[in-house]
Amino acid sequence: MGGISPAKPASSCSECFAWGVLPGYCCRACYTFRNLHPSGRCAACRRTVPIKEGYCRLCRLQALTDAKAAGKTAVSEPFLRGVRCQQLFFARMHRDHYRIPGRARLGKSGTRGRRPALMGADLRDPIRAGVQLQLPLDIRRDYNRFDRRRDADLANPTLIRGRRIAEDVGEARGWSHALIAGVDQALVVVLSGHTGDEKIRYSELISAVRHRGRVADILEELGLLDDDRVLAFDTWLERKLDGITSGIRRDVEDWIRTLHDGGPRTRPRDPNTVWGYLNRIRPILLGWSHHYDHLREVTRNDILAIANALQGNKRRHTLSVLRSLFGYCRKNGVIFRDPTKRIRVGPNNYRAILPLDDNEIAEATGAAITPATRLAVALAAIHAARSKDVGQLLLDDVDLGDRRLTIAGRSRPLDDLTYRALTDWLSYRRTHWPNTANPHLLVNRVTAVRTCPVGRVWITRAFWGLTATLDRLHVDRQLEESLTHGPDPLHLAAVFGFSPGTAIRYAAAARHLLESPAEHHDLHS
Repeated sequence: MGGISPAKPASSCSECFAWGVLPGYCCRACYTFRNLHPSGRCAACRRTVPIKEGYCRLCRLQALTDAKAAGKTAVSEPFLRGVRCQQLFFARMHRDHYRIPGRARLGKSGTRGRRPALMGADLRDPIRAGVQLQLPLDIRRDYNRFDRRRDADLANPTLIRGRRIAEDVGEARGWSHALIAGVDQALVVVLSGHTGDEKIRYSELISAVRHRGRVADILEELGLLDDDRVLAFDTWLERKLDGITSGIRRDVEDWIRTLHDGGPRTRPRDPNTVWGYLNRIRPILLGWSHHYDHLREVTRNDILAIANALQGNKRRHTLSVLRSLFGYCRKNGVIFRDPTKRIRVGPNNYRAILPLDDNEIAEATGAAITPATRLAVALAAIHAARSKDVGQLLLDDVDLGDRRLTIAGRSRPLDDLTYRALTDWLSYRRTHWPNTANPHLLVNRVTAVRTCPVGRVWITRAFWGLTATLDRLHVDRQLEESLTHGPDPLHLAAVFGFSPGTAIRYAAAARHLLESPAEHHDLHS
């Protein structure tokens, strides 16, 4: 290459895309690189250009930039494999800034001394010191283009650690051979080109990786997971608060999040309680948003107008929720006065507890066609177990030798019907999931490879639409105990672990049934 004409315009190098006044179709560095190395396909950018050890000059410069940012002085294979983008530069830029320390400069500049540093320049400042900055690009990985024969790097240290952790987790959780093989293949796709401590987003696994939930667990163990999933609670809260004025919305959102997550002196509430609270008062908040900008503008008359328009348990529940909201705001100094103070809520009006008839119980037993549902019916109808308690039962709670069963912390004797239902279910569980490590008594296809309990929907789905649901069977068993042994609250509290109020309520319901002439005739006929 000869000299460059002063009138020649600037252009871009055809190989490294460097911008500047070039002597030809490429810069001087790429011209020298082309004369020293043959053409081929770059392993990083997939271009057909001159390559050295499988990588083009542009990708090697980017790898050198990453290596220097990590405190290294030379390019290594992990940095070359980790090239995902290229930082563009001006021609002849790397000749000065990326010279290896201790090596003499090439050409005429080798006889020249270093230029004196600028007065007052801080070399730690990247801009003033002349260090090339990386563009803040958000480049997402696309695992759909992964070719195992071409891109798999089984010698990657991160992949080796991930596969070892996957084997340990699979053995501890009782994964099948097919599941272990599927997770291993997914880890090869995800971690073959991984370098350093870069995080992997969960959203990048959704489109191309099978068993992404298990792969995410392995990445979490490695400390490489960036869980960018939006919580279902946040999505629900955003939808429910839509339409509420900003001043009211801010205080309501703080209150709901404190109920859901807990606070310095507040324990987290059950999610169903949180959902019920906001659903109850959302129409009221929307109405206030048309007239008020903040909760401090709500008066006692507004609360009384709402209370007078409601009756029964709906009135009591609404006032209780409003008390919780304004009490939270008063405690945190958001409002000056609580408008719900000294407004009588009233007692809770419980519905009458009536026993189930034989046809309704027969429908429930007929719907239990699997070993799991038959066991659930036995636990609810005989031992008065709630559906939540059925799902939380552990294998350690069952003692077949002594014929004892522990439900919600209370040990009970095993009757013959429940004993047969238990042995049938354990045989079914042993046949379908012999290697599962889940400690819970009931498992299904999803929880057999985990350690969490089954969901309430899975337990109760077979009884949807029936009068005798699992919860009704649980209530009927408690009422039957009151009718058989007499309406004694102390006896009910000792048998089922009732609170005093609940025991009195069931005793009063049984006493009412026993004193009713029609019911008395039916019970003794």
